[in-house]
Parts: sequence; C-alpha cells; structure tokens
Amino acid sequence: MQAIGKYRWVVVALLFFATTINYLDRQVIGLLKDSLSKEFNWSEKDYSNIVIAFTASYAVGLFFFGWIIDWIGTKLGYIVSIIIWSIAAMAHALAKSTFGFGVARTALGLGEAGNFPTAIKAVAEWFPKKERALATGIFNSGTNIAAVLGPPVVTWLLYSYGWKSTFIWTGIIGFIWLIFWFWLYEIPSKQKRLGKEEFDYIHSDDENAVEKVGWQKILGVKQTWAFVLGKFLTDPIWWFYLFWIPSYFNTTYSLDLKKSAVHVSTVYVVASLGSIFGGYLSGFFIRKGWAVYRARKVVMLCYAFCVVPIIFVRFTNDIWVAVALISLAAAAHQAWSANIFTTASDMFPKRAVSSVVGLGGMAGSLGGVVFPFFIGIILDHFKALGTLNTGYNIIFSICGCAYLLAWFIMHLLAPKMQRVEV
Repeated sequence: MQAIGKYRWVVVALLFFATTINYLDRQVIGLLKDSLSKEFNWSEKDYSNIVIAFTASYAVGLFFFGWIIDWIGTKLGYIVSIIIWSIAAMAHALAKSTFGFGVARTALGLGEAGNFPTAIKAVAEWFPKKERALATGIFNSGTNIAAVLGPPVVTWLLYSYGWKSTFIWTGIIGFIWLIFWFWLYEIPSKQKRLGKEEFDYIHSDDENAVEKVGWQKILGVKQTWAFVLGKFLTDPIWWFYLFWIPSYFNTTYSLDLKKSAVHVSTVYVVASLGSIFGGYLSGFFIRKGWAVYRARKVVMLCYAFCVVPIIFVRFTNDIWVAVALISLAAAAHQAWSANIFTTASDMFPKRAVSSVVGLGGMAGSLGGVVFPFFIGIILDHFKALGTLNTGYNIIFSICGCAYLLAWFIMHLLAPKMQRVEV
C-alpha cells in the first residue's frame, strides 16, 4: 500500500502559528491591565468597555469575514485579515487615552475576526471528516500557546522597554508569518507539493455540491442555530479567562505580573493539552465506527461536565488549587471548542462553512459583549464593598453552568446533526 503524504499537516502548522499570533496580539492588554489601569486611571467598567469595543467589532468582523472568505478563498482571506490586525496591534502604542485604546481595540477586533473562519474552512478543504477535529484541536491549541508565552514575554518587554514595545513587537510577528503563508499555502487543487494519494485521501468523503449556499438557506435550518447558540453561550467564558484571569490572580493572591506569570502560563499549558486531546477523542470514536454526531455529542457532554468544578474556586485559599480548577475548565473549553467548530463542517458543505463559522463567531462575540458588561458592573460593585472575591465567585458559577446549557440546547435543535442538503 502506497504511503499517504503529510503535507496537510504543514497547513495545520501554518494555522497553528497564525492562531498563536492572533491570540498573543489580543492577550497583551489583559496581561498589562493592572499597569495600564494605574497609568490611565481605569475602573473595572472602563476596562470592560475596552474589552467590549474589541468583542463588538470582532462580532461585526466575523459576520463579514465569513461571507468574504467563502467568496475570495482562504489564501487571500488570511492575507487581508492578518495585515489589518497586525497594524492595529502596533497602533495600541500610539494610544494616549481610554478612547484611543478603544479605537485600537476596535480595529484589532475587525482584523482578527478573519482567523477562525479562514482556519476552519482551510481544515474543511484539507482534511477528511475523521481528522478534522484533531486538526482543529491542534491549530486551536495556538490560543493556549500564546497564553503560555504571553506572560513571560510581555513581562520582559514591559520591565525592559515599557508597555508600548509589547504592542509593537507582537504586531510585527504577523508580518513575518505572512512570508511563510505566501510561500507554503495553496488550496489542494492548486498545491503542487501535494501528491495524488494525499489529494484523494483528503477528498475521500467529499461532497459533490459546490454551489454557494445562500443566507436564506443557512438561517432557515436548525443546524445553524444549534451552532450559533452553542457559541453564544460558551465563547464569552473564554473571553473572561483571557482578559480577567491574570488580574484575578493578582488581586486575590496579592501578586504582580512577574509573580503570577507562572500561574497564568500553567493554566494555558493544560488548556493546550485539552485542545489537542479533545479533537483527538471524537476522531478516535469515529474511527471505531461511531456515527459522527454521536462521537461529537458524547465528548462535548463530557467536556461540559469537566467545566463544572470551577464553581469550587471560591472554597480555596490555595492558589495552586485555584490554578488546577481553572486549568481543568480552560482545557475543557478548548476541547469543547475543537469539537463545536468541527460540527460546522460536519453539518454544512464546504462552500458554506466560513459563513456558518462567521455567524457562530459573531454570536460568541455578542455574548462576549454582554458578559464583560456585567462583569464590569459586578466587580466594581463588590470592589466598592471590599468583597471583590464575591464578584469573581458569581462569575465562576456562571462559567460552570454555561456549557451544560449550551449542550442541551444544541441537542434539542440538532439531535443527530443531520447534513444540510443543498
């Protein structure tokens, strides 16, 4: 039997590094929150508004990028996206007020919105169904690697060169990645480095229809709303981890950025393992003969239960116990994310995947607008009372329940995740 090539994994590597850069750029402000709050006199509500500016523009960007990428394709889509977000990341260094940061975050959100619709579509183009969750889990683990590298890198840049340098250097990395994207990426039908055996393997369960699916069709089926509501309820939890966990460790355990870096990094090291294993597990069950929908649903339910223990953070005074509980929840989120992204390519033809992912991402970002709004109100309220931890406890309880609710709604709307017929 002739060996199947492995060029598709080169594509995953490119997606992994793009996602790492994507999250590194958006994470910087969360790591610098305490320093910037002192310099610009931000309240929790001020910071929440800056987060909301990013998530709102990210939601708008996802809606348009999903449609644009289905139109212009994955190669050009990534080029447009990363140029916009890299310039926006560097522009933070020019901000001289809270409003200036809001403008920079808005531009960053618009540009970064192109990452996931493009990456998910690229996975659908380059992988058969049984490998898509694993491929998604691998590139999605870049979100955690960024969070692992972020604390030590940002700490070094902050104390060596000041906060402005962190935004400039993280923005420059995107342009370096573009060189490799130009050099190594094409869709399978145009990729000269791809052998026939691997091309046939990639298309072994390919659909025949190539017509573009209209919005009326996409919005008129329950499968779309299963994906959209699943993202709406769970994406905001990850925003909370990304933008508030460093500050939570610092305020709760009286640490600074240098001392808390190891704790923040630990959370995301564990989360990266969850992303990869989460994608692997459903693929393992599919290879064992399980129906695709059953494999996805079972593992997603398991991961939803793994988030629940985060509600017990309130009962510990040991930072490493808190790190363990938050790490488990973060790993479960990433495992959930790898699978929920893959459900879009399970239920929709490739020509509609970016549009559906864009809609779902937009919904997740809208949830990311609503949730930070309440986070700011809750934390400011309890900070004024001198019981800030009570505010965090309420938020952690919401986090613990969100995934089970999302799974139940998705199961009601798409119990067998039937393929949308064109």
